[in-house]
Amino acid sequence: MKDAIAILTGGGPAPGMNTVVGSVSKTFLSKGYRVVGLHEGYTGLFSPSPRTVDIDYPLADDIFNRGGSYLQMSRFKPTDKNFAEDFNLDFFTSNNIKLLVTVGGDDTASTANRIAKFLTEKKYPIANIHVPKTIDNDLPLPNGAPTFGYESALDKGAAIGRAVYVDARTSGNWFVVAAMGRSAGHLAFGIGTACHYPMSVIPEMFDRTEITVDKIVNLVVSSIVKRKLMGMGYGCVVISEGVFHELSEEEIKKSGVNFSYDDHGHPELGKVSKAHIFNEMLEKKLKALNIRVKSRPVEIGYEVRCQTPVAFDLVYCSSLGMGVWQLFDEGKTGCMVFVDRAGKVSPLYLKDLQDPATGKIPPRLVDISSDDFGNVIHNILCYITPADYEAARKYVANPEEYDFMKILNW
Repeated sequence: MKDAIAILTGGGPAPGMNTVVGSVSKTFLSKGYRVVGLHEGYTGLFSPSPRTVDIDYPLADDIFNRGGSYLQMSRFKPTDKNFAEDFNLDFFTSNNIKLLVTVGGDDTASTANRIAKFLTEKKYPIANIHVPKTIDNDLPLPNGAPTFGYESALDKGAAIGRAVYVDARTSGNWFVVAAMGRSAGHLAFGIGTACHYPMSVIPEMFDRTEITVDKIVNLVVSSIVKRKLMGMGYGCVVISEGVFHELSEEEIKKSGVNFSYDDHGHPELGKVSKAHIFNEMLEKKLKALNIRVKSRPVEIGYEVRCQTPVAFDLVYCSSLGMGVWQLFDEGKTGCMVFVDRAGKVSPLYLKDLQDPATGKIPPRLVDISSDDFGNVIHNILCYITPADYEAARKYVANPEEYDFMKILNW
């Protein structure tokens, strides 16, 4: 029987999933391996009848540049009970699986390590290599390397953001744009920078003060008033959904949202429109201040996850896919594949990224101390400063409350 590898995709989609799967498949097929694709993430490994597909070269070639994931994804995370009672060892033995390739985030990677350890205990050791992805760009890869999918999601998000800004300028309105980013504001800030939005709000900005609903709204009002002083009655603000994760329970209640939570304990932000919530809060504030501004909500979320990958991710994900073979051929296992900006392939181990106390991988945040960030804050964003106080009193009685630097305690 031919040696085989199994490959699955877990978590949520990111542009480049198919590029990784296609590149891994083409590479291993050319080395004489059989490639077995698993649908529904880890679900099949804990089921007596997994949904599988043999990936041949024509199929790999057909899918590699498409958006979405040909292998259906799942967020299923097995429990200890699943391992004890449901694990499908026969899938590995009957198919002569030598390597499990997983494509996903940190939860997917952690489960891959558990499976490899479990199989070793069962006297059937296999290699496991993980390919990390997230459009949030918040995995702490070395030297600022992006996670795959981010550049493509940003490209699509910026295309939507530019069109919205043209609408704002054309109609004389304001738009409140919400962008994905569970723990970090990379996507939101990237969109805001690419589109020259006069205000971006991300959780990292609140490093010296607690995030509250009032502070978020006041930052937007600051931009609206400043633009009025500049003779510009229109604009856009982009807000990262991650600010919800930092709000206290009391502040979340103030926003009027009751969240449900997924199996990993994360608020299911995808079930509510953050843009609608932010916009309603802004409208209420503007009405109280008697500032006549029309604002509209725009959500940038699921639209960018299955975007067709741009050239950057097509090249990057191809390198990651071929890198899986290189690490496997070198005898590496229990690691993630990493390709640096110079094209060097190396293993990256979870233990090197995990917090030793919690075992969790801390998110990579936007570096607000960087020149890039500071230049955007000081040169692109529009907000009230002390020099504007006298003129701003035409719109707000206490302009100090809407001073960007004072709101953030910077």
